[in-house]
Amino acid sequence: MPKKIIKKTAKSKRAKLPRGHIVINKTNSKLAHWYVIHTYSGHEMKVAEQLRQRVESMGLADKIFELLVPTQEKIEIRGGQKVNLKEKIFPGYILIRMILVDESWLAVRTTNGVTGFIGVGDKPTPLQDSEVKAIQKFMKAAAPKFKAKFSLGEAVKITDGPFVDFLGTVDSIDEARGKVKILVSIFGRETPVELDFLQVAKI
Repeated sequence: MPKKIIKKTAKSKRAKLPRGHIVINKTNSKLAHWYVIHTYSGHEMKVAEQLRQRVESMGLADKIFELLVPTQEKIEIRGGQKVNLKEKIFPGYILIRMILVDESWLAVRTTNGVTGFIGVGDKPTPLQDSEVKAIQKFMKAAAPKFKAKFSLGEAVKITDGPFVDFLGTVDSIDEARGKVKILVSIFGRETPVELDFLQVAKI
């Protein structure tokens, strides 16, 4: 019975970690530093999971401790509905906390999807602790922002409000507020109209 309770507790703690944050070993070694590895954009989570599996199967949990794919909460408009999603802050990059020795370097470098370490020449450059803490704080504290599917100068159609069915062009985008300013032709003059993302659709 006590063993079952311990397992449940461990699972609940792991579930609290943000998606994309993988802790392999909580050891706080002074020899470990955070590094940045490059991968293919859109494959960050998959590569991070492959790395975790390799570390465990190769018995390198005493050298490679943590993986982090920094993400930020965003709200995207899909089919007229607000959808919460996680957007990569640094597409194509993964942070890794490890003790850099030949064995750990080779394990990471030869993982499918990893194209290399970020650094000067062939030598990976460690991140400052302050940089990593700032990224982690940003991930936790940043309020959800809207993700715009429009671009400046793009032609769009207004789908709701007093100017419904009017055509216009995107003049400015405010992702923090989920607002877009559209230039609409009224009485032969271009007039700026501020709308919610939900009130505008691509043509």
